[in-house]
Amino acid sequence: MTEEAIHVQGAREHNLRNIDIHLPKDKLIVFTGVSGSGKSSLAIDTVYAEGQRRYIESLSAYARQFLGQLGKPDVDEIIGLSPSIAINQGSTGHNPRSTVATVTEIYDYLRVLYARIGQLHCVECGSEIGSQTEADIVKTLLDYPDRTRLIVLAPIARGTRGAHQKEFESLRKAGFARLRVDGEIHELRPGFALSPNRRHNIDLVIDRIVVKEGIETRLVQAVDTALARGEGIMLVQTVPATSGASPFLPEEDDRIFSKNYTCLECGISFVKPEPRHFSFNNPDGMCETCRGLGVRMGILPKLIVPDETLSLMKGAVSPWGPLNKQKRATEKAIAEAVGKHLGFDIKTPWNELTQAQQDAILYGTGDAVLTITTPGTSGHKRRKQRRRHRVHFRGIIPAEEQKYYFEDGAEADEDNLPDHFVKMPCRECDGTRLNSWIKSVTIADTPITEILEMSIRDATEFFNELTLPEREAFIANELLKEIRGRLGFLMGVGLGYLTLARPAPTLSGGEAQRIRLASQVGAGLRDVTYVLDEPSIGLHPRDHAGLLTTLLNLRNQGNTVIVVEHDEATMLVADWIVDFGPGAGIKGGKITDIGTPAQFIKESNSLTAQYLRGDKVIVQPESRRATGDKWIQICNARQNNLKEISPKIPIGTLCCVTGVSGSGKSSLIHDILYSALARDLMKAKTVPGDYDKIRGVIKNRNVRISEVIDKVININMAPIGRTPRSNAATYTKVFDAIRSLYAGLPDAKLRGYKPGRFSFNVSGGRCEACNGNGAKKVDMGLLSDVWVECEVCEGKRFNTETLSIKYRGKNISEVLEMDIDAALEHFADIPRVARGLRLLHDVGLDYIKLGQPAPTLSGGEAQRIKLSKELSKRGTGKTLYILDEPTTGLHFDDVNKLLMILHRLVDDGNTVVVVEHNLEVINSADYLIDLGPEGG
Repeated sequence: MTEEAIHVQGAREHNLRNIDIHLPKDKLIVFTGVSGSGKSSLAIDTVYAEGQRRYIESLSAYARQFLGQLGKPDVDEIIGLSPSIAINQGSTGHNPRSTVATVTEIYDYLRVLYARIGQLHCVECGSEIGSQTEADIVKTLLDYPDRTRLIVLAPIARGTRGAHQKEFESLRKAGFARLRVDGEIHELRPGFALSPNRRHNIDLVIDRIVVKEGIETRLVQAVDTALARGEGIMLVQTVPATSGASPFLPEEDDRIFSKNYTCLECGISFVKPEPRHFSFNNPDGMCETCRGLGVRMGILPKLIVPDETLSLMKGAVSPWGPLNKQKRATEKAIAEAVGKHLGFDIKTPWNELTQAQQDAILYGTGDAVLTITTPGTSGHKRRKQRRRHRVHFRGIIPAEEQKYYFEDGAEADEDNLPDHFVKMPCRECDGTRLNSWIKSVTIADTPITEILEMSIRDATEFFNELTLPEREAFIANELLKEIRGRLGFLMGVGLGYLTLARPAPTLSGGEAQRIRLASQVGAGLRDVTYVLDEPSIGLHPRDHAGLLTTLLNLRNQGNTVIVVEHDEATMLVADWIVDFGPGAGIKGGKITDIGTPAQFIKESNSLTAQYLRGDKVIVQPESRRATGDKWIQICNARQNNLKEISPKIPIGTLCCVTGVSGSGKSSLIHDILYSALARDLMKAKTVPGDYDKIRGVIKNRNVRISEVIDKVININMAPIGRTPRSNAATYTKVFDAIRSLYAGLPDAKLRGYKPGRFSFNVSGGRCEACNGNGAKKVDMGLLSDVWVECEVCEGKRFNTETLSIKYRGKNISEVLEMDIDAALEHFADIPRVARGLRLLHDVGLDYIKLGQPAPTLSGGEAQRIKLSKELSKRGTGKTLYILDEPTTGLHFDDVNKLLMILHRLVDDGNTVVVVEHNLEVINSADYLIDLGPEGG
């Protein structure tokens, strides 16, 4: 008998307190509660992990060795668990070759679609090129209306000089009677020849046919002969009934048929398009320059022309430097030759040169031949003489880049490149990743590269309106059905603004998760347990309805959907709410209440219910900070979909940038503002987006940006460390102060211990048996690896001598096991330590342990640890902080704490710019910049 619920008994993973719970099947269940209360520990680390483990255990031992093993979660028993799928925020990976189109498999269908029904064009002249069998050609000609007059021709020469008398005589003896030369019909008489000094297009008339019943045999013979004489190509011209006996048959009226993919005009042959030719992961399709990545290390013009007021003579272009020095005589001669060719003086300031003149200096003069005159020496008398050379000028940038490329086109190691080398779109393929000839294959006059650059919204419209001829429509029917379906699912989860070519590593956690969610809806599975971790991240409130509809569709297909979420709208449409608490970390791990949304809001007294009822609210400031005389202005921002906007950000305020998903918030703040300021103020190797300039404004007077801010810091949710050796204490430098304290104790001084003695990362004080890990890894073969407590140090990470040094009865290992609250009380009399701990307490992290490994911290916890580190610094009052959706993963109560921290940073004179959808944060801001009205 099938269980009607999932029974979890004795769950103790992480901070869970021996939880027993029954989760009804085929329902939408929301797990909520304050950050760190144990929601993800039950949903992902227990329910999903056990479901996945059981599936892998059902496979053969041979298969399991390739899949790896999931450790068994710390739970007594789970009954009624169906196969589980987790859709988390890190689903798409970090492969730079992955895009939205490849992750959703839309690209696979597009490649087959273009290979099977795409129309190939000549890359030189643009004329259509096709391939048909003899039977296809005959069928096409027989489909002409009855009594249609056709002339079948075979092309034998294109644009060639000569009298061709011998060839014509050979054709006449073979039985052919007529030729078409330059559009005019001629009889093949004995001795017929052409003017030898002119170029001619020559076609052999094979047969003249009237389409009627019984003509098929004659038509087959004519087609076979024409293809044989034309080397796989033949021409057919329809003769109008009113044309009489005119000798002129214009070539532009020809219909071309070919057994090969060959251009009649240019004589260029092409391979038959196959799906592999449209793949940037296949050598047959990828751009040879960038190897299908779309980007390459190259020189950005702005970085080698730091001062545009200088002239070439005074060193405007840094690789050349000033040209008035003897060792730059050759470069000076080249510059003078380019100037003479394009009409400018090398003493003209760079910003007064035209774009064409600047491009010629940087990228070369193409096929133009320049005459340069360089000084030289001759003979033993060292007499000066001038030498003249005729050269092609390649340009400064290609010449400089070539120094760092190997013979096979590979780049030198990125760390060994000069500072003016940055990642930029490949110039060969314009960032499309594909071979240039692939653009000549089109459907409805649209190449696949243009489809990939479309937003999902535009691609949906394109394919919905696409009409094809009957034959192509039959071939493409199933392919178009899959493409339209997948695009529709992506639209349903609010991702219509993303382009299909968007690299997967650049997607936010919420976007990546919703892409996976759309794929799962399309899969149509049932009796599956889906576990989602905050799918509403990064979603504008307007787009929530589509996401909720998708979640409900998953449930209605017969699946159990468990969602870890803080969003109020998601809670209200759920069938069941499970609230965790009452606090976080060691103060949480319990289920504070459970029930339907109506029951939960009415009867529960938990923190979440109090916010849902309105008993508690997020505190808003009583007054807003006034905008002063100082501003930052971004001039003419054009990155991605930005329409040359010039927004101003007031200094010393909490500024919130809002707008629907895809409206350009990240393009403005991250691609332009942060990247430009990090480059200009922090000397970072970042490449800003497209804009004119960023300037400071003081009392309506334009000033350098450094006069209003002196540094920019991006506080994101990336982990503070990727190894278990990193923790909150080491990241915030609190542990440095603690180690110094222990090294200064009398017993430590007596033994000559230094602060390094109390580090588990270096030899000396750590336990060498486990290298300071506190546990040893045991390889279990086909089973998952097991970590067992080190028998030497008993999990304390340090050796006995180090542990003998104590402060107020606690050794260094016991300090690392303290939570922030307990540590703050323990070190209350040590200002250097207490100050850092107090800041961690202020950002709401008093529940985490000092030594808690960084990988076990959530994104929100990592971000707040970074905020505490910033608060610990002695501020200049001129710092710009940028945060992208800092409320991600935060409960209503945590949002309250976050806002207090942000306002504290502003109160210190700093400027905080927040990209956010959370209405409470927006309501708390001093200044708003709203982008829109739509995405894309």
